[in-house]
Amino acid sequence: MTALARLTEGGFSIGIEAPLDNDWTLAGEQARRQTGRLPGEPDLRRHVELARLADRLGFRALWVRDVPLYDPSFGDAAQVFEVFSYLGYLAGVTQNILLGTAAVVLPIREPLLTLKSAATVQRLSGNRLLLGVASGDRPVEYPLFGREFGGRGGNFREQVALLREGPQARLPDGLDVLPRVESPLPLLVAGLAQQTPSWVGEHMDGCLAYPGTPEDHARRVAAWRDVAGDTPHTKPYASFIHLDLAENADEPLQRWRFGLRGGRKALIAELHALRAAGVDHIGLHFRRNQRPLDETFHEIAEHVLPIFHRSSAKVAAPAVEICNV
Repeated sequence: MTALARLTEGGFSIGIEAPLDNDWTLAGEQARRQTGRLPGEPDLRRHVELARLADRLGFRALWVRDVPLYDPSFGDAAQVFEVFSYLGYLAGVTQNILLGTAAVVLPIREPLLTLKSAATVQRLSGNRLLLGVASGDRPVEYPLFGREFGGRGGNFREQVALLREGPQARLPDGLDVLPRVESPLPLLVAGLAQQTPSWVGEHMDGCLAYPGTPEDHARRVAAWRDVAGDTPHTKPYASFIHLDLAENADEPLQRWRFGLRGGRKALIAELHALRAAGVDHIGLHFRRNQRPLDETFHEIAEHVLPIFHRSSAKVAAPAVEICNV
């Protein structure tokens, strides 16, 4: 079974988004100051323990971001670790969980090395890689990597072609890139990547959308299905929730930008609504979560995952923003 098929097995799935630290809380900020970490720099001392726990508990995917340079004006160091090196490491300490990028900024990377890195993670992980890709949105990075910010759309298309077609057309006779890609790399796009909706729908295998309400996602899913095909789950639509899971299971839902706070019953209701809107996968982001992450993971695994990961019922998506527009 391919990584994409595993992502949508049963029709809907739930994963987690790294970094595995609740550093966006008051207690997390106090700990950051005490340890001398930069603003927005997560504490990754428990990341291996928590990644293994998520794997054992049955979360479907673990997503990591690609932020090459720390820029204090953004206030978020994100993953800290280089994305492909980190995924290779995670592949060695987990067994089943899918490993996704959300998303690799293609235009600032050397194309052949990106292909080699992705093929390496795909092979080392046992075909668990979900390659989320993007054109990037931080102008300060491009000149530092010798790239033009204004040309990132064309660069993105060229790199997608390389990832799809392989390196032979770019190499002299007799040269190759190893390891060879054994099965097509699953490409999921974040945003439009400076492309037209029709191009994205034709060339991408899935959509990584910014967080939103179920109503937001219903509109975006309809736009995605319009260009990517209307067969559910074949080109999955995925998004994320910044979650603060309350200890009281009955605490009502409170929305904030990119997420929500509430008890597990509110979370379950939100996930039902997202599935009904046509969303195929949700990654849960815990940097705002006030409770210990292992405790939160266990509660979700016991009370939430069985509801959704055991169900294969087909849920119709509402009719009409593609991905995040």
